[in-house]
Amino acid sequence: MPGSPRRTRLAVLYGGRSTEHAISCVSAGSVLRVVDRRRYDVVAIGIAPNGRWVLGSGDPAELEVRAGVLPEVDGTGMPVALPADPTAGGLTVLVPARSPLAPGAVDPDAVDLGDVLGDVDVVFPLLHGPFGEDGTVQGLLEMAGVPYVGSGVFASAAAMDKQHMKTLLAAAGLPVGPSVVLRGGQTLAEPDRERLGLPVFVKPARGGSSIGISRVDAWDDLETALKAARAADPKVLVEAAVDGREIECGVLDTLDGRGPEASLPAEVTVTSAAGFYDFEAKYLSDAARLDVPADISGNAAARVREIAVRAFQALDCAGLARVDMFLCPDGSIVVNEVNTMPGFTPTSMFPRMWDATGLDYPALVDRLISLAVRRGTGLR
Repeated sequence: MPGSPRRTRLAVLYGGRSTEHAISCVSAGSVLRVVDRRRYDVVAIGIAPNGRWVLGSGDPAELEVRAGVLPEVDGTGMPVALPADPTAGGLTVLVPARSPLAPGAVDPDAVDLGDVLGDVDVVFPLLHGPFGEDGTVQGLLEMAGVPYVGSGVFASAAAMDKQHMKTLLAAAGLPVGPSVVLRGGQTLAEPDRERLGLPVFVKPARGGSSIGISRVDAWDDLETALKAARAADPKVLVEAAVDGREIECGVLDTLDGRGPEASLPAEVTVTSAAGFYDFEAKYLSDAARLDVPADISGNAAARVREIAVRAFQALDCAGLARVDMFLCPDGSIVVNEVNTMPGFTPTSMFPRMWDATGLDYPALVDRLISLAVRRGTGLR
């Protein structure tokens, strides 16, 4: 209608080049299903495994897991790009045999106006893993001057690299488990084997969704585990197993500037043969029980929530994060990981924890978008 205010234009970015491509697609489908189309003009942008950006249909059904088959961006759609130019202000269609068309700089005799996607007010980068959750896309969005949901370049990069994440958390006085970092060609030295003990967990240093992670109960199996982890990342972390209950807690920034707040904690209890919360247990089977909220004492829940906020602040996170911890038999807490863009699938813990805390999925998505628009880009 003439005179009606323009809806906020939201670009939902998903897929990507990491091994978590499919989970990113499922997360995006869930967000596309609940985002308020009366408030937001939504543009779906998929990133194929080869890095090609394409215009998506925006149909959530295309991004579901069906009969155990994971979704994927096939890269055959209309190619688009986000110029690293803050004066452009939007996504651009890449028209074959022509230069990219910048929004607001269109020759009406040369191209249909439909070739131009126009300004983007905010991006929801539902990307998991390297080349998306690790500060790379965040840097592009900062260069382009487009606000985005989630942490900035530094926090995204620091949280993605488990070695540096642990260093920063420990420097802030937060408890982390013992570990060793191995580069290409390295193996675990005998003194480190004695210090860590068995079992250990071998994992890519910069990955997620439990892809490439193995539990090692005998040193004879270490090299096989290292090979599996290095298929995802040449930098590998070997961690001592922690005897404790797996507790997760969501953290969100507040719109009124009070600082971050924590959700009710949740607990993961694994029943799979793998013996830990692996990819199949997370997304493809019922081999894990998710208790939301966790059945722990009020005192333990309060300490979990406090530590989650402290971890969020220690890494200089923004918007949201999920903090994974172990609650040990003696009551102590060990921080395992901080995820700056946790899963948003229908079974993901982050939205479930906030729903139990009183913020349902649509309201959670709306709050994150509002936080991003308010924060803007640049130094802050």
